[in-house]
Amino acid sequence: MIGLEIELNLVNERGEAAMRNAEVLEAIAQPDWATELGQFNVEINIPPQSLAGDAARHLEESIRQRLNRAEEIAASVGGHLVMVGILPSLQESDVREGTLSANPRYKLLNEQIFEARGEDFHLSIDGVERLDTYADCITPEAACTSVQLHLQVTPEDFPTHWNAAQVIAGPQVALAANSPYLFGKELWRETRLCLFEQSTDTRPAELKAQGVRPRVWFGERWITSVFDLFEENVRYFPALLPICEDEDPVEVADRGDTPELAELTLHNGTVYRWNRPVYDVVGGRPHLRVENRVLPAGPTVLDVTANAAFYYGLMRVLPFAERPLWTRMSFAAAEDNMFAAARYGLDARLYWPGVGEVPASELILRRLLPLAHEGLDLWGVDPKVRDRLLGVIEGRCLTGMTGAGWQVATARAYEGLGREEALRRMTLDYVERMHSNEPVHTWGTPG
Repeated sequence: MIGLEIELNLVNERGEAAMRNAEVLEAIAQPDWATELGQFNVEINIPPQSLAGDAARHLEESIRQRLNRAEEIAASVGGHLVMVGILPSLQESDVREGTLSANPRYKLLNEQIFEARGEDFHLSIDGVERLDTYADCITPEAACTSVQLHLQVTPEDFPTHWNAAQVIAGPQVALAANSPYLFGKELWRETRLCLFEQSTDTRPAELKAQGVRPRVWFGERWITSVFDLFEENVRYFPALLPICEDEDPVEVADRGDTPELAELTLHNGTVYRWNRPVYDVVGGRPHLRVENRVLPAGPTVLDVTANAAFYYGLMRVLPFAERPLWTRMSFAAAEDNMFAAARYGLDARLYWPGVGEVPASELILRRLLPLAHEGLDLWGVDPKVRDRLLGVIEGRCLTGMTGAGWQVATARAYEGLGREEALRRMTLDYVERMHSNEPVHTWGTPG
């Protein structure tokens, strides 16, 4: 079974952040829509389903219908939805404590992180340009809007699936990069990764120097059991949210029922692994999921669905290989790949077993697309649906145009207006093309 979560930004008519999520969610009034960290964020949750047949086409249509309906409702209360990794027009003044969502858990999380840290966040990112600033709350994290892909697996199969997801994180990020700007600065192609890491870091400088692990974490080793990850959570990360339930899980299990393990899931939710283990109970039945968190939102529903098809196709093949990739490459190489991809997008050079260092676009075209094709066949995906979605991935690689590339090219075309105005105009262009559902590599740029 697969599932998706999509985080979105809210903007006003000028393409600037709109602090209206409470009004928008009240107007939408649907249980699959939820609040997110910032008042300019909302999230939609897509119910679990299979990929077989033309389910991926129905998934795309369902997401579009939900977003279109939500956009109509949001517009009626002065907001518009934007699927993008970081809102290009976002200003530092938009991410302060006063723009946290009203949910008391966010306020508590903010207080607990700052109590653990004891000092302001230092946001320091060297990219095409340099950002160096400080934040006195966790709201900069709200700038990071993502698509989270869920894959339900058995406990026995979990470690191979998690390892496989770690291996392909780099190619995923290179292919989907869509976050080149933050606070008016052009930084990485997927700036969201380093921003998320820095804006939730509970470690002051001295603890970093001592090697204390960050809460936004790639990890440090391949695993042989899901328990490896939950044990690391307990060993390395103190609980941030002091919330306990009355359930005694041993007592529940002894009587033959399924424990909810609320404290475990709450704590796990404050350790932000790029591929996170999820334990959940639905209708009294427990299950495990790999939650893939590396992808930015957008640019279109078609692009999002294509990214999902690429991931799920690979995840149907790589965990079952006779000689798994993670037995032929170091864990550090997989992490280096992800951050190189975040910095350079499809121009990154990634390490791959058997070929060495290779351009990301070449790796995807020559090695990974055929495997994704095979995997979607094994899922039983309709060939027309498969070819349409993987054709989007191929098109991006052949043109070299990702969401990040389009944003930069478009903003530069408007550069004579000044950076702030250029990013605002580009955001409005982006919103218009987002609704076309034409893949980003076909958008074209002004002039």
